[in-house]
Amino acid sequence: MSHINSQKWLIDRRRVLRGVGASIALPMLSCMQPTRAVADQKPNTAKPKRSVFIYVPNGVNTLTWQIEQSGPRYKLPQPLQSLAEHRKQLTPISGLHHPHAIGKAHQCEKIWLTAANMGEKRSEFRNSISADQLMAEKLGSTTRFSSLELAITGGTLAWSRDGVALPAERKPSVVFERLFGKRKGGIASARQKLTTQKSVLDLVLEDAQNFRKTIGREDKRKLDEYLNAVREVELRTERADAWLSTPKPTVESKIKNRLTRNMNDAQAGDYYRTVYDLMVLALRTDMTRVITCMSGSEGRGLALPEIGIKQGRHELSHHNGDPQVMNRLTRCDTFLVQQFSYFLKQLKNYEESGETLLDRTMVLFGSGMSYGHSHGNANLPMILAGGSALGIKHGNHIDYNLPKIKKYSLTTPQNHYKICMRPVDSDARVSNLLLTMLRCMDVKAKKFGDSTEVISEILSQ
Repeated sequence: MSHINSQKWLIDRRRVLRGVGASIALPMLSCMQPTRAVADQKPNTAKPKRSVFIYVPNGVNTLTWQIEQSGPRYKLPQPLQSLAEHRKQLTPISGLHHPHAIGKAHQCEKIWLTAANMGEKRSEFRNSISADQLMAEKLGSTTRFSSLELAITGGTLAWSRDGVALPAERKPSVVFERLFGKRKGGIASARQKLTTQKSVLDLVLEDAQNFRKTIGREDKRKLDEYLNAVREVELRTERADAWLSTPKPTVESKIKNRLTRNMNDAQAGDYYRTVYDLMVLALRTDMTRVITCMSGSEGRGLALPEIGIKQGRHELSHHNGDPQVMNRLTRCDTFLVQQFSYFLKQLKNYEESGETLLDRTMVLFGSGMSYGHSHGNANLPMILAGGSALGIKHGNHIDYNLPKIKKYSLTTPQNHYKICMRPVDSDARVSNLLLTMLRCMDVKAKKFGDSTEVISEILSQ
């Protein structure tokens, strides 16, 4: 079959999938018969364990971000000062990197949670499962949604076991409707729609298997990726059917109206806080226990006109040493951390069984890049917060650079930028942090990606 006909077949089938709701896929699930449970009505006594991952694109102004002291007596630099009230519940970490990402910055957001080998050419890149989806496989069967993928703007952090990107939703109103919206026509109508959707998917899969026999090896690889996406939609359909008889939590009208109103992203603070409020609501009602949120991709980050910044983060990061642009980048960093601090505060404000939501939720905030101007992706800006009831110990700045460099050279930028281009400690890996978080979420992984060990300094036992 010709290449043109192969493309036409895939395009036609993707249109069919869009018609049956393939715009939001779920990962491969280990159990498709979930325990039917809602918040405060769980049949088991195990307390929830949760994880949230928040991505910052294009790195930071590392000259103003860098914490210069290790241990418990570190001083928060200006962009991080809004985190002072959460100091006992967070751990900044300096010096981490992804070995396979060094010098290959344009894919760094894609492997932030996967640690996959990017290959020598972009065309060779094939991702692996992300840490959040391993958590979802382990714990997702107890909640209506095994995971939730969100984005302020940009792409996604979540990747399935087959290395397929799980699309993220940007509109809070759409997410709210998916989580808490009531079914029109009742259960019978909803089940009929799911049955029809399942029938369409079965036809697509049967058609694809016949089509596969007529194409070459490279087209078969692309088709297999497509079929994996179809199967994930099929699993989502089965999962939705299994939860039809379980009522969704009721949300107060005041909260619903605030989370579903039309918003202008020019008021970025309001937009961020609305997304974060929605995430808190999803966690505290136990609709899901695993969330990823892109605050932007490397090529697409919001401008902040409300604080006088008309450039997006990509433009700001390529500052070429211009003091005014670097100052705007610092202000943008400060703004993003302030929104993150707001999120942590909301998690702390909600209590369950004598613990706060933050106690039972690990939150990783950071980037796959450090020095955006030259695409440096060593010494990544990373902050781990929460999870004290999951075995996480906080209070220190963990620094893998200082034991070797002794002191930071922030007044001589070129010296500091060197440690953002090449790692000081080759064993200081993001995958070690992800492995540590996986273990705290009861995922019994011996290693993750290129991990070498867990980070014992953040474990309470």
